[in-house]
Amino acid sequence: VQLQASGGGLVQAGGSLRLSCAASGSAFSLLAKGWYRQAPGQERELVATITNGGSTNYADSVEGRFTISGDNAKRTVYLQMNSLKPEDTAVYYCKAVNTVTLRAYWGQGTLVTVSS
Repeated sequence: VQLQASGGGLVQAGGSLRLSCAASGSAFSLLAKGWYRQAPGQERELVATITNGGSTNYADSVEGRFTISGDNAKRTVYLQMNSLKPEDTAVYYCKAVNTVTLRAYWGQGTLVTVSS
């Protein structure tokens, strides 16, 4: 599985961005997907996940502001980010886990910068 993340950029506080993560090389429907982020000097942390059945889970810090979704036809998972805050600034990574083999795959990361 190869994951290609895109959609990062510079946005003012209160603005919105949509991240995309396109998957190739395996059955997309078998993959549980997620977004993680890593701010400078900090550990990588979970942002949101979506199972292959469509159940979602969010970090408390983004609940109500971010929405994760998947499009099986386009083999893409999205992260819609609204009401962005400076503390959302980080490199965002997508992750996919094959629910049969439990093998995990990571995308290359996309930088989100939120200015105050």
